[in-house]
Amino acid sequence: MSPSPGSRRRLGPLALPAALLLAAGASLVTLPATASAAATATGAITGLGGKCVDVAGASAANGTAVQLYDCNGTAAQQWTVGTDGTIRALGKCLDAKDNGTANGTQLQLWDCGGGANQKWSVSAARDIVNVQADKCMDATGNSSANGTRLQIWTCSGTANQKWTAPSDGGTPTPGGTMAVAPYLYNGWGSPPSPTTVMNATGVKWFTLAFVLSNGYCNPQWDGGRPLTGGVDQQTINTVRGAGGDVIPSFGGWSGNKLESSCSSAGELAAAYQKVINAYGLKAIDIDIEADAYSNATVQQRTVDALKTIKANNPGIKVYVTFGTGQSGPDTSLINRAASAGLTVDSWTIMPFDFGGAGQNMGTLTTRAAEGLKNAVKSAYGYSDDQTYRSIGISSMNGITDDNETVTVNDFRTILAYAQQHHLARLTFWSVNRDRPCTGGGADTCSGVSQQAWDYTRVFAQYTG
Repeated sequence: MSPSPGSRRRLGPLALPAALLLAAGASLVTLPATASAAATATGAITGLGGKCVDVAGASAANGTAVQLYDCNGTAAQQWTVGTDGTIRALGKCLDAKDNGTANGTQLQLWDCGGGANQKWSVSAARDIVNVQADKCMDATGNSSANGTRLQIWTCSGTANQKWTAPSDGGTPTPGGTMAVAPYLYNGWGSPPSPTTVMNATGVKWFTLAFVLSNGYCNPQWDGGRPLTGGVDQQTINTVRGAGGDVIPSFGGWSGNKLESSCSSAGELAAAYQKVINAYGLKAIDIDIEADAYSNATVQQRTVDALKTIKANNPGIKVYVTFGTGQSGPDTSLINRAASAGLTVDSWTIMPFDFGGAGQNMGTLTTRAAEGLKNAVKSAYGYSDDQTYRSIGISSMNGITDDNETVTVNDFRTILAYAQQHHLARLTFWSVNRDRPCTGGGADTCSGVSQQAWDYTRVFAQYTG
């Protein structure tokens, strides 16, 4: 496949932004201990690898193990978070075995007796804390394998201690739609505070760019910042603390690609998995827009690695984002994936950098999207409706690299098209640019007259 025309060029140095909002404090909201077991919400509790907290064998017997397992919607995975501090399933309570408080104390199901070992608090930072022990619910051994026992352990902020519990309304997922996740880039300049954007627009998800190779088959942010402990981890903590979530993006225009650096599909899948495990992800984005991806071997390696990721992480969404011409994209990668049996949750085009100013970018975007729809339908044999629901659009707001202007009104045209056809993804590069220009660095503003977050507000209206 030829290099993607949708280049997201990063012109500045990879400096850490001093103004980045630091991680939100993980203060606990302890559920009051009352005599009643009135529910705040009922639903699945999801954790590492997108797996569900599960009662082994769906047994309500006292002492039944509580474990991780593929989400299946059964009663053994329906948990009621009560205002009395209990977390219940199958009529029994989540219980720290033998009234234990030590690290490694296993969790089980037991008759509700009002003991402190059955009292739990849920934090905004997605910790579930045993009140008696003041320790976090933890997936043993940092494993997401089916049958992994749950235990209590000293709270450390790691992914195997992060849980999405049901909240008011019964849904275990953050507010807003995952389909709308504008790109946010921490590599240089002055990235906006994600909570400022969230509060102003209602957007809850961000596509966090970019995970690259450090020169070997080792994933790092921009190929140089660590997965944990740095500004990117802080951003994830901040977004999740505000009720949202992130989709890390692998690739982009610049830097060393994991897809080239890793020597096999197995190594590449392990690199992807390392990032998934680090954050307990629900989705990843593969952003294909450089010469590295034009190699047939790299394409096949990527397809095979993504098949492994889909098989080992049930429920995870995989988005592939790539460039397009005015009539649609190069079809080689789509056809290769279909032939290999890889199902992608959204084939997403970047409909810009077509070549020159003065064009109606809303019209050109919908035309290119129809070309994408035809390519995916042909490759997979889907119906029209199935096809639309497996494609997406990732636009660019404001003035593009080729001096095109994508206006707020163009975003409204794109939104209407997405609503009509129920697209799987509707996003853009980037929220960093969704501000009027005030003399900031490269890619920190749109280049057009606007109010802050005008573009984000349009796409935030998308309901899927």
